[in-house]
Amino acid sequence: MSRFQDLTVLITGATGGFGRRSAERFAAEGARLVLSDLDAGPLEELAASLDAETATLAGDIADEELSESLVKLAVKRFGRLDIAINNAGIAQSFVRLPQVPSDEARRIIEIDLLGVFYAMKYQLPVMEKQNRASGRGGIIVNVSSVAGLSGAARLSVYSAAKHGVVGLTRSAALEYAAKGIRVNAVCPSYARTNMVGDFVKLAGGREPEAIAELTRGVPMKRVAEIDEVIEVILFAADPKNSFMTGHTLSVDGGIAAI
Repeated sequence: MSRFQDLTVLITGATGGFGRRSAERFAAEGARLVLSDLDAGPLEELAASLDAETATLAGDIADEELSESLVKLAVKRFGRLDIAINNAGIAQSFVRLPQVPSDEARRIIEIDLLGVFYAMKYQLPVMEKQNRASGRGGIIVNVSSVAGLSGAARLSVYSAAKHGVVGLTRSAALEYAAKGIRVNAVCPSYARTNMVGDFVKLAGGREPEAIAELTRGVPMKRVAEIDEVIEVILFAADPKNSFMTGHTLSVDGGIAAI
């Protein structure tokens, strides 16, 4: 039997690089999917491409009601919520702190940090209820960043938001460790997603120079491939990985070893 057979998996930011590939991999291993992203069109196209039972709901993760509705949708459609991949996020302008527009900073905090808070606010109670009823709670994987583990020059607000995700992850893991719920964070460095493309555009230079700047501190001297990050997300979400909670799993080409 596949490791995610008949489990209900909720994925936010589902049409982006990590979200789309996560959906494809979970579907291939038998999961039932609840998918969310900002725009309905790409979301429906993704759902139609997957060989899996799916439910979709478009909306802004910065809107608390979306997170509540997604959990209700999972329970109504599939009976329970087993795994949540809180992946939705946006980039910031690649500039020093004083040059970050205040409205942009606010938007980054709303999506990258509060979006994860809202998600877990509604995911955790239903998982706790499941654990009381059946002895099976749930698993949460938050997508943070290597920028959430140390300072990140010219990514100050993004780094602050991702540090917040790590704090939420560790705190929730402690609160729910005895309640059948595991909460971990995956912390990638730069990978070949649209977000890296956004960073390149915001940096205002040619792509090779921008990528070289982004990877200057990466011992492997390259960006990650999407599947290299997805393998770690699946590892964190695997029900057999049942004694790991509160961890930040770096997928960073060696940055954390420096």
